[in-house]
Amino acid sequence: MSAGARLQPLPPAMPQLPQNAGRQACAWFLRRCGWRIAGDFPDTAKLVLIAAPHSSWWDGVFGLLFKIALGADIAFMGKRELFRGPLGWALRRLGGIPIERAATHGVVEQMVERFHSSPKLWLGLAPEGTRKRVTNWKSGFWQIARAANVPILPVAFDYPSKTITLGPLFQPGADLAADLAALRSFYAPFRGKRRNVV
Repeated sequence: MSAGARLQPLPPAMPQLPQNAGRQACAWFLRRCGWRIAGDFPDTAKLVLIAAPHSSWWDGVFGLLFKIALGADIAFMGKRELFRGPLGWALRRLGGIPIERAATHGVVEQMVERFHSSPKLWLGLAPEGTRKRVTNWKSGFWQIARAANVPILPVAFDYPSKTITLGPLFQPGADLAADLAALRSFYAPFRGKRRNVV
């Protein structure tokens, strides 16, 4: 998908946002900044999307702008305390899912239940879990995808080329270490704003 084609219809099975005026404004801003998307969105109703390298808060800004410009309904998790008052309303409108971190059911179980009860759900996560350099990824995204029996879509930020690249769907297996190594290898050519994936 090229920069000029990013407002073309998304695959039918993919969760989508209602039409709104903000889409054109976000698309215009991304064109002015020179950013584009490479690759195609899969035509599937449920998946876990992982984005890396996550080295700057700008990742979230550009990711959100693309989400709005495309009309893609990609959810994200946040602690329940953030979802109070006007901020909570805004976060829900942007796709936020409140998570009770102290609940008897852990975060993985809460998200698996959400996948099972939702006809369509794309959940976006940063596997590094922080903007700082890390040697090991958090495994929560893999546990969620495996338990919910949904594929993983790797998405890479490459700041030198100003490209967000969509990788091939990955079905998690029984070997966590092997799966993480395979997923991390996809990110080898890409560089974030401050670093690549180590």
